[in-house]
Amino acid sequence: MSVAQVACQDAGLETVSLAPQSRTCLLDLSVGLVEDVRSAGLPRQSDARAFSPQFQLALPYRGLFVWHVGRDEVVGDANQALFVTGGESYRMSHPVAGGYGELIVTPAPCVVSELTHATGGSLRAHPLFRRRSRRLDPRLQSFRARFLSWANGTSSMTDSLAAEELVLALLRSALDHGASRRPSSSTQRLIARTKAFLEAELTRSIRLMDIGRAVGASPVYLTHVFRCIEGVPLHQYLTQLRLARALVELPHSDDLTKLALDVGFSSHSHFSAKFRGAFRATPSQFRQLLRGRLRPASL
Repeated sequence: MSVAQVACQDAGLETVSLAPQSRTCLLDLSVGLVEDVRSAGLPRQSDARAFSPQFQLALPYRGLFVWHVGRDEVVGDANQALFVTGGESYRMSHPVAGGYGELIVTPAPCVVSELTHATGGSLRAHPLFRRRSRRLDPRLQSFRARFLSWANGTSSMTDSLAAEELVLALLRSALDHGASRRPSSSTQRLIARTKAFLEAELTRSIRLMDIGRAVGASPVYLTHVFRCIEGVPLHQYLTQLRLARALVELPHSDDLTKLALDVGFSSHSHFSAKFRGAFRATPSQFRQLLRGRLRPASL
């Protein structure tokens, strides 16, 4: 049985458990804390129930996990931003092997208060905190990659004012998104199985019939409901996942043709065309930017 088949079983979304997380503090600022949270995907018995007393923004950049909170099963992958409401308990499961990485921003109470005022009510009632996730566009994915590269290379001499402005820009941009309809529980599970399949088979050629068989839905229904919920067709979502994986690997890749094939593109030219269309730079230009660890321009 393949990883994708395991990932997409109705009762099998919790098939892979991970090693304890590593948490690296990237920035500790007056406006909030920024951490890089990773797991290598090593075996462990189970994931314990967790609890966050504070509101948080989570930006997964590698791998996939399912966030179980309340009655919701929310997929965290590199195309999503997750909105954690303070005071809710949750747990995480891992339908796809390989571990994960995510950038987590915990705003300071004063920032939460200001955001609450700006939205005309409590963050708890904000449409995105109620829905718990939103799809990232390529602009925010690019900013996430540049921010992560820059923050990992910062030191005690970092300009804290500039860093604080970037963190606030990231929060504002993540929250600036029109609310879409909240999917039913059965639709959530179908979308979760579909995303798990896409992540597990990321590097292979994928056909619509393969996805439909794996997740238990007809291609006609699946393409319709996926686009309604995510706002993009399946093939575009998959391309965004592949580009997001390339963003993570670019600083460490000298052979761009190999990277293109490794993340699922048919050729270097196909990869370059999609990359440039999404991020307005060639892969080599973006690689140079990430390796330089320059402070990203504000969104």
